[in-house]
Formats: sequence, C-alpha cells, structure tokens
Amino acid sequence: MASGKINVSVENIFPLIKKFLYSDHEIFLRELISNATDATTKLKHLSNIGEFKGEYGNPIIEIKIDEAGKKIHVIDQGLGMTADEVEKYINQVAFSGAEEFLDKYKDAAKDAGIIGHFGLGFYSAFMVASKVEIITKSFKDEPAAHWICDGSPEFTLEASDKTDRGTEIILHIADDSTEFLDEHRIQALLDKYNKFMPIPIKFGTKEETIKIGEGDDAKEEKVEVDNIVNNPNPAWTKQPSELSDADYQGFYRELYPMQFEKPLFHIHLNVDYPFNLTGILYFPKLSNDLQLQKDKIQLYQNQVYVTDNVEGIVPEFLIMLKGVIDSPDIPLNVSRSYLQADGNVKKIANYITKKVAEKLKALFVDNREDFEKKWNDIKVVLEYGMLSEPKFYEKAGDFFLYPTVDDTYFTLEELKAKITENQTDKDGKLVVLYAQNKQAQHAYIDAAKAKGYEVLLLDSPIIAHLIQKLESEQEKMQFVRVDSDSIENLIKKGSSIISALSDEDQTKLKTVLEEIVPTSTYTVQLEAMDANAMPFMITQPEFMRRMKEMSAVGGNMFGMGNMPDMYNLVVNTNNELANQILHSDDKVKQEAMVKQALDLARLSQNLLKGEELTAFVKRSFELMN
Repeated sequence: MASGKINVSVENIFPLIKKFLYSDHEIFLRELISNATDATTKLKHLSNIGEFKGEYGNPIIEIKIDEAGKKIHVIDQGLGMTADEVEKYINQVAFSGAEEFLDKYKDAAKDAGIIGHFGLGFYSAFMVASKVEIITKSFKDEPAAHWICDGSPEFTLEASDKTDRGTEIILHIADDSTEFLDEHRIQALLDKYNKFMPIPIKFGTKEETIKIGEGDDAKEEKVEVDNIVNNPNPAWTKQPSELSDADYQGFYRELYPMQFEKPLFHIHLNVDYPFNLTGILYFPKLSNDLQLQKDKIQLYQNQVYVTDNVEGIVPEFLIMLKGVIDSPDIPLNVSRSYLQADGNVKKIANYITKKVAEKLKALFVDNREDFEKKWNDIKVVLEYGMLSEPKFYEKAGDFFLYPTVDDTYFTLEELKAKITENQTDKDGKLVVLYAQNKQAQHAYIDAAKAKGYEVLLLDSPIIAHLIQKLESEQEKMQFVRVDSDSIENLIKKGSSIISALSDEDQTKLKTVLEEIVPTSTYTVQLEAMDANAMPFMITQPEFMRRMKEMSAVGGNMFGMGNMPDMYNLVVNTNNELANQILHSDDKVKQEAMVKQALDLARLSQNLLKGEELTAFVKRSFELMN
C-alpha cells in the first residue's frame, strides 16, 4: 500500500481560480471592497484594544476609474501589509488573513465584523484584469511594498515609496472586460453589492450647496464633496428602541426606491444567541395570486450583500415578504453566493418562524380591529405557513382568523363556540360552512343564512389544502362548502319543513325529472325547503370537489383531474315550479321548463359555457316571446 500527499501545482490551479472561482465576474468589486473593509475593521479593532497607537481617523474606501488608462483603483486606509505579509497572504493561495486574525484574537474579535474567510476573494480581480498591482503600507513602522502579477504564477515584489497607511489595488482591465470601466456600470455594482457596507465608500465627487454666513448676509455656494455611495449604518444594525415608524418606512424606501405602496407592518429580528442574526422583514400587501414575485428578501453577511435567493434560511411561506437578513453564522460556499447545508440554517429558519408568529400575535392582541382590516392582505402567507410549518401552525391558533360572508372575524375557538348549537351533523361533528365566492354562491349563502347557519368566506387558492390540514388536526370538525351535498347531513333548523307534495307526487316528479335531466352527470334529489327558496339548485359531493381543487393547485397530485364531474340537482318541492312541472300535460313545455330551470341552476354555478350557454340564451328569448 502506498500513501503520500497530493501535489497541487499553482500552474494548474491558477487558471481554474481565474476562470471558475465565481459564477459571475462582476463579483470582483464586491470581493475587493470586502477585503478593504476587513483591513479597516481590523485596524479599528486593534485600535480599540490598544495594539494600534496611531490615529484611526475617519477612514473611507475609494473607488476610482481611469478609463483612458484602462484601470480601476480600490484604495483603503486600513492596516495595510508589510512585504512579508504580502508573501504570506497574497502569494499563498487560499491563506485567509481573516481566519488567522480571528484565530489570534478569538474572544476579543468575535464581534469585530470581519468578513473574509477563504482567502480567495483577492484572486477574483484576475477574472477582469490582465495585470494586478498592490501598493501597500502597513500600520507598523515598516517599508511599503509593491506587488505586481500578470495572472500567471510569476510575480514581482519590491519596495514602494508610499507613505500613507493602507492599500491600493490597481486592476489593469482586460480587453474582454472593458464594460467595468463604465461609471454607470460600477455605480450599479456598488448599489447592488455594497449599499450597506460598514465603511464609507467614495466614488467620485458631487456638487452640494452650502450656506456661508448668517442672516441677510448669508450666501449660498456650490462646492465639490466626496460622493459616498453607501449607508454604513442601516436600520437593521440598530436596536428597535432607536428607531421610529418613520425610520422603518424610510429604510423600506431605501431598499425599494421604486416601490410606492407602504408595507403593512415590519418585524425587527435581533438575536445574538445561539447564533447572530439581525434584520428587518416587511409584510407588503399581498393578493391571492400565488405566482407573486419572490426574491425580495436580501441576505447579507456582516453588511456584505450575498444573494436575494433566501430559500432554505427563510421559511418557505415567508419568501413573499420583503426586507433584509444579516448573519455571520450563515454557512456559504467559497464564492459567498450560495447557502450550504448546516444545522445553523435550520435553527435560523425556526427562529424567524417564531419571531414572525410572536409579532403577529402582538399585532392581533394590541389592535384587533386594525389586524382584521389587514387580514385579506396577509392571509395567503399565513395560510401557507399553517400548511408548511408545524411550529407556525402551533402558534397561529392565537391569531389566525376565519372571516364570514358578513365581514366578521373569528378565531377557531371563537368559531367553535359560535356554531356549537346550530351546526352539527348526525355524528355530533361541528360542521363549518364556507363559501369561496360570495357573488357566485349568493343563493346558497342566503339559503344557509335563512336556516341560521354561520357561513365563512374562505377564498384563497390553497384553502382546500388548509381545510384538509385543519380537519386532520381538529377532532369532531368538518368543513363543508355551502353548495355541497354534505350540507344535507346537518341537523338543521329547517328540517321541520313539510313538503307540499305527497310521497306519490314526489315519486312521479322524480321520474319526470330523471327522464329529462342527464343522469350521467346529475343525481336528482327532492327536498322540502322554503317556498321562496330557489326551485333548482346544484350541489357537488364535498370530497370530490375538494380533491379536484387540491389537484389543480398541487399539480394533480391526487389523480383527480381526469375524473368526470358529478353533481346533485336539488329540487325544492315547495316551490311552485315543481308543481307546474309535475302537472304539465304539455310534454314539450314540461321539458322546456326542466331544461330552463336546470340551465339557470348551472349558470349560477358557472357551469354553463360555450355552445350550451348560447343555446340557453336563445331558448330564454324564445320563452319571452
């Protein structure tokens, strides 16, 4: 058996790093600015603990474009490097100075906000540059150094006459990357990746008007000032007690300058154990459309933008929200672009779920009236959460609302108390009646309310799935749509109504109807109802209809999509039309009445379309004549 060490040749790995290290070449600017931020943050930490005795000042990071010379400069005023440190950190691929710094100062530096981890970010420069220079002067009393490399393993390192502390990186932009010499392109990258970096970033200058003097002698004068392109102290880095509602609204506009509608409310995340996480989530107004634009939550690591794809760390039901999450404890791959599988990710997702549930409960308790007004704008998110997150389901009972067709709202426990006496079936189960379309199901709602039933309005596209979940979790409870045949299983107030037709007449009427009504689609049922109730009504088996709805949302997961539709035709034996149909001697007229009444019932359920609808309209005009 042989053993040994794998020899990795720089000649072989350098082209791979240059070409494939990052999925998008524009990342180079983020990485270089992150390194400059680290250098500045480290110096501040050393100053705080007394290892740097000089003047820390108010350091900035500067980005300069030399379009004529085809160069980009990234300049910081951080701790700089000695020649030996350049050898150590630059010439040794993947030797992370950030890791070494954190290891050396362990406890004291854990909150220092050091960004780098892999020691590879600097090499992203070679994705866009044919040559890279580093001119650097350490905060230590040692000579400055000048490093030059053309993208091959060969480099030069010599002394420099630089006298001020910090590092300047000069990128000689390659011919295939000249797009990065455009000022607007760089500004866009700074807005995307560095908008909230903790060190001020200067990109050119801008003109500002200042007032000189006082009173009537005061004059305005235009002056050139540094153009600082970032906000080093965004709202999420502050304590909630430091912020007003106006501050939160202002930060929302800063995140989404083209979003004119205000968010409904916000949730400030702030935890330091067992992991570090800060952020602000906003609930925007949401509709029933599940195909909403996602990727609106931005993920940061120590104020460095990472991605707007937060699936995995943010619970799935919350990805329709907006805002920011920042955590140094989120494990990323080497390109700082994708989440890695890790126990912390699940812990963070659970924390966010818990925090959102707590906020929603507080809003409900503090101002229920306002919470009810916002319900239709947030219900889809909460319904999705009830379905997908067991921990959220457990907590949501305290604030999840069930609206009625009369615009009143109940929690589940309040609903149970409300319907206990009136809405039970023969097995003693509570039967919750609901409508999905207040207008289309108006006749059925009226009939149910006439019998004293409470009718909910549950109109989201995933309600069938949520009902299935609720029924599995709640013993002795069943949800039935108001136009379902299952409503007949209720012990109902109207059960004492006696039919105006004798048993013999009812048998004759049913025979007549079954000769005309297509029994392959409709099952004829006779029922004694109020004389003013609809003469013909169509209901559908609750189970069949619900499975088809769930299949429509879930991609026919239940295999119900190809099954034929079956309906019940409920005929009110106390309505005068039933009597006219039964005693008509004109078979043509009798058939016309049945077909017209059936089509009217179908029309109320939106079942009449195309050629059949045209025939119905034509027949209606003929009857009028």
